[in-house]
Formats: sequence, structure tokens, C-alpha cells
Amino acid sequence: MPGKRITDHQVHKFKQHRNTLTQVAAAAKSGMSERSARRIEGADTLPSQRPERSWRTRDDPLAEVWDTEVVPLLKVDVQLNAVTLLEELQRRHPGQYDEGVLRTLQRRMRQWRATHGAEREIYFAQEHPPGRLGLSDFTVADDLDVMVDGVAFNHRLYHFALAHSGWRHAMVVVGGESFIALSAGLQGALWHLGGVPEEHRTDSLSAAFNNLAEEQELTKRYADLCRHYGMRASRCNPGQSHENGSIESRNDSLKTALDQALRLRGSRSFDDRPGYEAFVDEIVQRFNARVTKRLAVERPMLKALPVRRTAEYEELPARVSKYAIFRVKSEQYSAPSQLIGHRLMVRQYAHHIECWLGGQCVLRRERATRGDGMRHAKDIDYRHLVAALQRKPGAFARWVLRDAAFPSDVYKRTWERLAAGVPEREACKTMVGLLVLAAEGHEAQLADELEQLIELDQLPDLLALTQLLAPPKSEVPIVTIELPSLAGYDQLLAVAR
Repeated sequence: MPGKRITDHQVHKFKQHRNTLTQVAAAAKSGMSERSARRIEGADTLPSQRPERSWRTRDDPLAEVWDTEVVPLLKVDVQLNAVTLLEELQRRHPGQYDEGVLRTLQRRMRQWRATHGAEREIYFAQEHPPGRLGLSDFTVADDLDVMVDGVAFNHRLYHFALAHSGWRHAMVVVGGESFIALSAGLQGALWHLGGVPEEHRTDSLSAAFNNLAEEQELTKRYADLCRHYGMRASRCNPGQSHENGSIESRNDSLKTALDQALRLRGSRSFDDRPGYEAFVDEIVQRFNARVTKRLAVERPMLKALPVRRTAEYEELPARVSKYAIFRVKSEQYSAPSQLIGHRLMVRQYAHHIECWLGGQCVLRRERATRGDGMRHAKDIDYRHLVAALQRKPGAFARWVLRDAAFPSDVYKRTWERLAAGVPEREACKTMVGLLVLAAEGHEAQLADELEQLIELDQLPDLLALTQLLAPPKSEVPIVTIELPSLAGYDQLLAVAR
């Protein structure tokens, strides 16, 4: 057959069939052409016994430059490709080498690399006994284009998997690959699994390893976490992500499954973060349903959980400034004015913070996220500040945290229209009044009304919106109760006797 050499096995089959069949039929059963069959039938040797061909069918176009120019260049840098070398030959020998030489050069280079090239990396397939290895990794999920409450939701996924059974756990992470996120995700996975593997492997996470040290050195917090669960910590070599391939490949499959589920869903928008987290958990459970049998084998091999979890937060001191703002690392939060001047102990979790004062939790907030154009993450709750703004509405125009305090985008657009359409003093009073109205429990209804006004190209009327959403309470009527005469009771008692 064209393009394939005839093997010794084909020749033997042809000769066996030739005893009972015609030459044409025996050739067909042996997988060769009739012409080849005629040639083989008259030959005394097998194909493997023929001497190697020592001649060329055409002249070698690279004979003059291969050993003297091409090979020395390849020895200097083996990564040079054929296109680059052909262009160099064309510059050195104008008009001698055209584009038709490229394929010949590529074949010669491939052959040279196979015999004289540098050693290539070898991958060693690993056996994973049940209960031995669990792996963790963070993967960026921004490409999923998820929207939460109408805003692009940039996030990562913490991903845990057992190497033997493939059981998984995932957690949505906003922010970087911090130790708090690693601790919360890992502990959530272990308690959801109901057991602990012998070894926990990650890549070179700065939250787990001191990468500046010459030797592998665990951070104190990560070492304490692994000791609490009785796990041995390990990592792959820096820059060698394939050594953590059991989780790297699962990162791709998880994000692919999420993308496909979002396409099937018909929308990438979610009302809130818990809704998206429930969606991710549902996809992960679909993966876990496929490994039920393997997990049943691995689960008895896992070590028992400790009595309780270890701390999943970091304690940081913070002082509430005169602006009713406190800072946790690079994140800014607002606080009620009553806390101004107090020094809080902030417990920073993966998803939220808690502010403690004198053994009492006085404030609980979701972790701040960085918006577009923000250098630092901000979480400014207008409800904390609206009472002070009501007394000083003029401060709203140039307030440095103004844009971060709007409840939603429609409030921001309303302010921009007010600032452009009416005097500054009036715009500030109107906008602060709208925020007061929103803080009284009408935030969502007011947002709908403002959206309609923007579509109608009208500015909001504070008095009309107040009467619509929070009409004044009617006066309570005076009710007069007249007590009956006690003589009537005497008459009832007399009848009863």
C-alpha cells in the first residue's frame, strides 16, 4: 500500500494464502497490492533482510551548509526553529535557498534533535494509594464572566481533591491566595469529607511556605494547621506545576464544567454571592457523584478528624477614626459613629470580618472587594453615615468616599444627573434625602423609581418620592370607652340566685 512498508508478517501471510488462493486474492488478504505481490513472490529474502539503501533519489539541498553552518547554530541554541534558520541561510546565501527547502530543513532538524539534541524531561506516572494524598490549589475564575448583583464578580476558586478517588471540594474566594482562604477552604473540605489524608500537597503558596528560604520551610500558621489535623505537608518544586498535576488537571475540568453549566443556564448573572456559591457546589457534587465507589474504598483509609476545627480567622487591631472609618490591612470599612475613637479587635475570616469590643461582637461585615478604579478595597455602608450627612449635606459633594457609599449603580447615576442639572447645594440636599429614604427600608423600591426617572430623563423630586414610599402616618383616632354601670351586675347576680 502507498506510504507503508511491507512487513515480514505480511509476506508470511501472503505465502500461506498463496498455497490455496490466486495471487490477487492472497495479496488482498495480506494487505498489499498486486504489484507488490508479484515482486515478493519472486524474491528470496524478507523485507527486513534487504540491505539499507545507500543512495539518494535527489541531491541534498543542504549538503554544503548543514555541517558547517546549521549544526553549529543548533549546538549554540537548540530551541532555534527551522523558519529562523532558513531566513538566516537566505541572508547568508542570497538566491540559493527558496521556501521549498523549509520542509527538508524541518525533517533534518527533527532527526538531529532525536540523536544529538538535549535531554528532555521525563514524566513519571505515580500510584496513589487510598487515603494517602490530598491536594489543594487556587485557580483564577475571572474568565467565567460571572455577574453578582449586576457587577462583574472577579474571584478565585479554592480547589481540594483526593488523588486516589478524585473526590473534590471547592470554595469561592474573593481576593488573593491568603492563608485565611487556604485554612477555611482546607478545613471546610476535610470536615465535609469526614476524614484526613496522610499528606497535603500544594504548589509554592506564600501562605504555606517561606519561598525566600533556601530549603523548604513552612510558615508557622500553616505548620500549626497541618499539625492540628495530623497531616504531613509537602509541595511541588517551584515553577513545576505538572508535579501537582492531579489537581491542576481538575482545575481545568472544574472551570470547563462551570462554563458549560452557565451556558446551559442561559445567564451568568446571580442575585447574590450565596446563590453563585450554591451553583458552584452543585457542579462539584455532580463530579463527586461519579466517584462514589472509589470514595467508599478510600474513606475508611482516612484518619479521624480532631475534636474541633482550629481558628479560621486572623486577629488584627483597628481604631475607628473620626471619619467613622477603620482599616484592616488594605481594606477600608465604615462603622457606626458610636464606635469612633474605640480600638477594635477585628477577626478577619475568608468571607467576612467581625469587630469585637470588650468581649462583645459589635459589628459584622462581608469582606470588602475592590471595585473598578479602586486602589484599595472599600466597604462603606451609607447607613452608618447618613445621619451625619443629613446634618451636613454640603459635605457630600466632595466627600472622598462618596462613590463607595452608593447602595447601587442607579444611585450613583442619579447623583451624576443631579450634580449636572441643579446647583450643588440643592443636589447635595436631594441626594442625602434619597439616602435617608433608602436607609429607612425603601432602598430597593427607591432604586426602581430612580431607574424609571432616568429612563424618562427626569430629575428626582424628593418630596414626591417621600410621599410615595413613606407617606406620613395618619393621626391615631381618640377612642373613648364608657364603662357600664355596676348596678347591672347586681341584677344579674340576683337572677342567678
